[in-house]
Amino acid sequence: MQAGAVHAAALPRLWLGALAVTLGLLLLSPQRALAAARIVRAARVVSGAQSISSNWSGYAVTSPGVSYTSATATWKQPAASCDAGDAGAQSAFWVGLGGYIESSQSLEQIGVDSDCSPSGHPEYYAWYELVPAAAVQLGIEIEPGNTVTVSVNALDGGTTIELQIIDRSRRVRVTKLVPFASADLSSAEWITEAPSECSPDACRTEPLADFGSVSFTRIAARGNGLGGTISDPSWFADQIDLRPGNSFRGYFPGPDRLDGAPDSAAGATAGALSAIGNAFTVDWVADMAPA
Repeated sequence: MQAGAVHAAALPRLWLGALAVTLGLLLLSPQRALAAARIVRAARVVSGAQSISSNWSGYAVTSPGVSYTSATATWKQPAASCDAGDAGAQSAFWVGLGGYIESSQSLEQIGVDSDCSPSGHPEYYAWYELVPAAAVQLGIEIEPGNTVTVSVNALDGGTTIELQIIDRSRRVRVTKLVPFASADLSSAEWITEAPSECSPDACRTEPLADFGSVSFTRIAARGNGLGGTISDPSWFADQIDLRPGNSFRGYFPGPDRLDGAPDSAAGATAGALSAIGNAFTVDWVADMAPA
């Protein structure tokens, strides 16, 4: 992500009798073009236990009445495979709180990108973002293969957000405490994302950079004061696959605008959870059917 990024989201619902089951997946993407522009999100839904997103792959957890105050994960930063034809492709790996349910108006997240520069060379950088504020790059050097741990914690009743990244390979830690009056604590997420470029009139999801695979490990969250993993029986876990596609839905925090599909069929799939629900792998896929 770059400074000036803004996220937005919305969730369609699939009604099964009297039960509304959340299967759509919001599209939360960093803006890397114009600081004044706002991101538009869109989602497509398929039937079954999995969600399909135009730019997310991973897992989210939520449960009525539960406030999530902490989320964390560890991964080895994947290398971006780039050549001249991949210029501008991007892949973001992050952990967050909020931003998942239909009524969400904010999101608290921290992560690291593996991108392809305009000249087709790999580049890596860490960032945090408290939507709807702009993304902020962190002054920590990240190299492919480094073991990275990130965490988001809501403190002081959710009015202060602690964001931390640890590069365990280099033994470097950065922690930020940021006042935030409108935190969303209704969900927790562990996501691989294809970011978007925005102008004042439209947004376009960028091609997903080839990262091979990334394994999220040591996953944990805290809801209503109790710790758990993604498979905690009191939480609903949504497994999300990324398939590029179009939508004409507009999402907060701006007017309806087209979210264009990338000039790429690349997507990603989230694998099954580990036995205790604290790990999974996301695989880059060169050709996935449109959402």
